[in-house]
Amino acid sequence: MVTGDAQAQGPESASGTPPSSAPSVRGPAAHAAPGPSEAPVLITGICGRLGRRLARALHRDRPVIGLDRRPFVGFPKDICAHQVDLRRRKTKDVFRQARPAAVVHLGVLHNLRASTEDHHSWNVVGFQRLLEYAWQYEVPKIIVLSSANVYGARPDNPQFLDEDAPLLGSESFSAVRDLVEVDMLAQSFFWKRPAIETVILRPVHILGAVRNAPSNYLRQNVVPTLLGFDPMVQVIHQDDLVQAIVLALRPGVRGIFNVAGPAPAPLSRIIDLTGRSRLALPHALFRMTLSRLWRLGATSFPAPELDFIRYLCMVDDSRARREIGFVPARDLRATVQAVDDYD
Repeated sequence: MVTGDAQAQGPESASGTPPSSAPSVRGPAAHAAPGPSEAPVLITGICGRLGRRLARALHRDRPVIGLDRRPFVGFPKDICAHQVDLRRRKTKDVFRQARPAAVVHLGVLHNLRASTEDHHSWNVVGFQRLLEYAWQYEVPKIIVLSSANVYGARPDNPQFLDEDAPLLGSESFSAVRDLVEVDMLAQSFFWKRPAIETVILRPVHILGAVRNAPSNYLRQNVVPTLLGFDPMVQVIHQDDLVQAIVLALRPGVRGIFNVAGPAPAPLSRIIDLTGRSRLALPHALFRMTLSRLWRLGATSFPAPELDFIRYLCMVDDSRARREIGFVPARDLRATVQAVDDYD
């Protein structure tokens, strides 16, 4: 199931050389960068539910600024808000003036009904531009929220996938293609720009007030399943993911990290914890019905989502626990029942 509830952003050149608009040394010398205690954390997609929660978790301890093309409503007064499309030049102005200490990129477009062109322009081109500005204005750290979905739910998956597993999610689900491409761009940036601490987080299914596929699936009055399939599933509470991001902001943390919540559980157990009923349907019937409903605009779930309630896609999160000290605070019951939370 596609995770996240926000939007996206980028162009650094594919060759890995500094952008043509940048000087030969990193960052323009004409502007003095603010000190570490003054420099803000810049959050893209801050108006999404996850972005809001992260901003609230950070703003009392350090300055926070946000970028989003949606209007800012209900934020604390000390959070500086910029309503801007990340592909526009105004984004560069924000980087030049604020000189952020870190960028947390949550702004990925997850609207599965948006056109392929819109997805690519917003998610890939926008993200390339974000990386360009991070390089040009000497941002010390960038955190990219990817997804465990980039691995793909497949019948031949091992029990647990580590961070070195191939990213095959787009082979059967084209909507994951941009997520894979953003993840790959971030990996390339990691190697080309070692002066910047690049962190890629690949969380499992995020549950909570977020309006994403996993949470929406579990909010249905009767939750459909596939007859004969009850895969083990990993989930994470939205606030545990926020904590993982906060930990990743610490100096010295860099690399790729799978992020998971409590121990895996069968899909049937997860549905039962919501207090809702289950309805098992044959795969062929379910897929045909879902495809028809999708064409009619009567569902937000495209047929390829069925692979995530059919096959395994579980990750080994030992690296995140070992290297950034992440341990989820919520048990399975609290994590699952968070789908009924409201902001």
